Amino acid sequence: MISVDLCYQYYLYMLLAQIAAFVEVARRQSVSRAAEALFVTQPALTARLQRLEADLGASLFVRTSRGMKLTDAGEAFLPYAVRALDALGDGRMQVNALERGGAGHLAIGAAPALSTYVLPGLLKRFAQSHPRVSVSVRTGHSEEILELVLREQVDIGLVRALHHRDIVSIPLYEDRLILVVDPAHPFAGSGRIRLEQIAHEQVILFDRTSSYHELTSALFRTAGVSPSGVMELDNIDAAKKMVEQGFGVALLPHTSVAQELSSGTLAEVAIQDAAPVRRQIVAIRRRDAGRPTGAVAALLDTFAAGRAELTEWPPRRAEAPRRAKAPGGRSRAPGPARRR
Repeated sequence: MISVDLCYQYYLYMLLAQIAAFVEVARRQSVSRAAEALFVTQPALTARLQRLEADLGASLFVRTSRGMKLTDAGEAFLPYAVRALDALGDGRMQVNALERGGAGHLAIGAAPALSTYVLPGLLKRFAQSHPRVSVSVRTGHSEEILELVLREQVDIGLVRALHHRDIVSIPLYEDRLILVVDPAHPFAGSGRIRLEQIAHEQVILFDRTSSYHELTSALFRTAGVSPSGVMELDNIDAAKKMVEQGFGVALLPHTSVAQELSSGTLAEVAIQDAAPVRRQIVAIRRRDAGRPTGAVAALLDTFAAGRAELTEWPPRRAEAPRRAKAPGGRSRAPGPARRR
């Protein structure tokens, strides 16, 4: 038994074919030339015209010595038929553009560090190659972004690696926490330390609810190191400023300090006896969303093209200022900020 939906789809298909036949005959004023243009036989094209006329209840053409001439009904129907075919063509172009990522809207959810330090540069590249795609960004911790993805409030989430049965994860790059200090700090002079030396320092932490806070705390707990002091702030930028002013040392995501390392306002210090603290950054989507297409696929391609910049260690400036180690390798105690 043929379903009603299938019958309706067939009717629409035949109606479009009939309209296309009508418009082509009107343009060429010839059934034979219109049939050639549409790659159908003359009898098939004539049958389409007859079915359209029967459906409309009016004759659309009269045959004259100079060819097919529109009737008054045909003249009245022609502009609507042309608009219908043009709208269909525009719709197909829009769908093709969406599939290629050339148009549409992309809603992104991103964890704070990504939305602040990674996403702006990548979205600039994305916009240059996909200027017709509008982009919106919502920020939140990884668990919050997961909820946005599950509720279909964003098309894609950029977060640390999470596990949930209803999402699929696409690896993007590996984030690392690196130790940064004021360039005038004794640690910057040596360029490398042992983890136990941090026990004499004030450590600057940020965002207690972030996974970065737990990663840093776990590193010290595992090594049995208890810093002499702890300053807790609510974001990475505040932590960077405190380090720059000599109030302590901090473990920060390498993507968040690339600019400061390049300009020399911060210095990177290697920890000799500790494994690198790494965190996988992934894109998440609903499992039932299917394979990435359109703007989502284009964004993932942009990430892939920039992966090298996100995974390589930012270079340290060779000319970073150095000074002799102070006894015990201690950083300055919190107090009036030094003048630059």
